[in-house]
Amino acid sequence: MTSLRDRAAKLDRLDRLRPYRDQFVIDDDLVYLDGNSLGRTPRAAVEAVATAVTDEWAGELVMGWDRWLDLGIEVGDQIAPLIGAGPGEVAVGDQTSVNLYKLAMAALEHTDRRRILTDAGNFPSDLYILDSVAAHHGGELIVIDHDPSPEVLEHHVDGTIGLVALTHVSYRSGVMHDGATVSRLARSAGALMLWDLAHSVGAVEVDLTHWGADMAVGCTYKYLNGGPGAPGFLYVAPDLQEQLRQPITGWFGHADQFAFAPDFTPSSSIRRFLVGTPPILSLTAAREGVALTSSAGIEAIRAKGTALTSLFIDAVSQWGPDHGLDIATPLEPERRGAHVSLRHANGYQISKALRDAGVIVDFRAPDLIRFGFAALYTSHADAVLAAEVLRTVLVGGTWRDYPDLRSGVT
Repeated sequence: MTSLRDRAAKLDRLDRLRPYRDQFVIDDDLVYLDGNSLGRTPRAAVEAVATAVTDEWAGELVMGWDRWLDLGIEVGDQIAPLIGAGPGEVAVGDQTSVNLYKLAMAALEHTDRRRILTDAGNFPSDLYILDSVAAHHGGELIVIDHDPSPEVLEHHVDGTIGLVALTHVSYRSGVMHDGATVSRLARSAGALMLWDLAHSVGAVEVDLTHWGADMAVGCTYKYLNGGPGAPGFLYVAPDLQEQLRQPITGWFGHADQFAFAPDFTPSSSIRRFLVGTPPILSLTAAREGVALTSSAGIEAIRAKGTALTSLFIDAVSQWGPDHGLDIATPLEPERRGAHVSLRHANGYQISKALRDAGVIVDFRAPDLIRFGFAALYTSHADAVLAAEVLRTVLVGGTWRDYPDLRSGVT
């Protein structure tokens, strides 16, 4: 590992994102590689939420809504450049699952086709929601094998498919789709394209406008470091916004919400996809996390993320196969996101042993250990150290001290 340590040290010396680590609350000795599940806490978020509580809520009371009312749109405009969108094309509010439901329902109502295409590697919540949406319209959810190639997708996207709904970076394998190619396939077949960007935004470059994507959803608590329970966002292409009907009509989506009209008239803007009162404290925290990402620049973040995952893969490749590890993530950097998944028959026990050894990872049944590399606060030395600790756990067999019985959060 010595040469890898030297390589990591050199990369850390040259790392222009290194100062961003100091912008996070890090008062531990952990190697935190779970930012793909929940990001660390920005110092600015702590201060902003405290101000929102003490100065705005306590100090301004209900008058605070003069500053809070448009916060979901303002943070949406912050996120927009990170996903290749423009002002007025992204709104923040509700959770990712709710936003997926809203857009999938609107999509099938927009077309006379009743079939939705997705893949088996999609996040379970997405699969549940897409299945219920298809059933609601008397249609069918078509689930093909996980991580399909463009060629496989092209075979399945025919004249019966109304909506193609995929996760850009797989939550399991880390496989990254070619967004432009897949979006083009969908639209050329007359289907709408809906992307889940949960493991993409803040980690890899996304360009929804260039791709020709119709819709997208995503979250703010992973690589955007918005905090636990932070609201999700949705994107709708400008040419579709007034054509799609919001299935959950709430007063924040009304054209004139303070008219308190008994009948719903949708806003002509992205606001029509909002529903109810936004979570102001969570939005306040998310705003600071998004600002950090924007300041660093997604190109630099992606470049460092690639270096981190490559370093870790190189380390594990030297000895992993001898200890039953299989790298489930693509070796080609352009085909993966910012996390690396390792397959092992005793993955759950190994993940618990790693946590107790100070390397925080997570586990996805039945056999995947996920290592997430958030570029803003993860060092190259962290990547090598994580590999070293993993090897120690496997060689020493300490994972055998943990029961093979999943419980609680994994």
